[in-house]
Amino acid sequence: MSQHVSENSLDVKNIEQQPKERGKRFTLNGAFWSLQVLFGFFFAGSGFGKVLLYDEALYAAAPRAVAWYAAVPQSLIVFIGICEVLGGVGLILPAMTGVKPKLTPLAAVGLALTMILAAGFHIMRGEYALVPANLLLGGVAAFIAVGRWRLRPVAPAIITTSGALKSFAVLIALTLLVFVPTWYTMTNVQF
Repeated sequence: MSQHVSENSLDVKNIEQQPKERGKRFTLNGAFWSLQVLFGFFFAGSGFGKVLLYDEALYAAAPRAVAWYAAVPQSLIVFIGICEVLGGVGLILPAMTGVKPKLTPLAAVGLALTMILAAGFHIMRGEYALVPANLLLGGVAAFIAVGRWRLRPVAPAIITTSGALKSFAVLIALTLLVFVPTWYTMTNVQF
C-alpha cells in the first residue's frame, strides 16, 4: 500500500493508507505477454499458410497471391513455415507453462533472424514495400527476446495440471482461430 503524509495545524503528521490501484497500471511483464500472444498467433498463422504449400496444387497457385513464392523452392517455403509455426508456439507455451522458459527468448531470436533474412531477400528482389513489415516484426521479436532473457525472464516451474490445461487451451485456440481459417481460405478460395 502506498502512504500519503499530510500535516495539520499542530505539526502532527497523519499517515493515510491508500490502496494501490490494481489492474490500471501498465507493467512491462504485461506488455511482454501481450506481444508474445499477439505475435505468437501471427507467426503461427503465417507459418501455417506456408506449411500448407507442401501441396503441389496450392504451391502452383500461390505465386498469383504472393509474388515472391515464385522465386523460392517449395521445400524452402515449407521449411520457413515450419520455423514460423514453431517460433509462434514457442513465444507462448514455454513461458506460460514454465517448462523450459528459456525457449521463449530463443524462439524470439529465431523469428527475428527469420525476419532479418526476409528483409534482405526482399531488398535483393527490389520489393522495398515489404521490408518495413519485416523490420517491424523482427524488431518486436528482438524486443521479446531481450525482454524475456534479461528484463523480465520467466522462472522455470514444474508442469502442473492447470499449466497443461492452459497449454491445451492455447493449442485449441490456435487451431480454431488461426489454423482452421487459414486452411479453409487456402483450400477453398481461388487466388
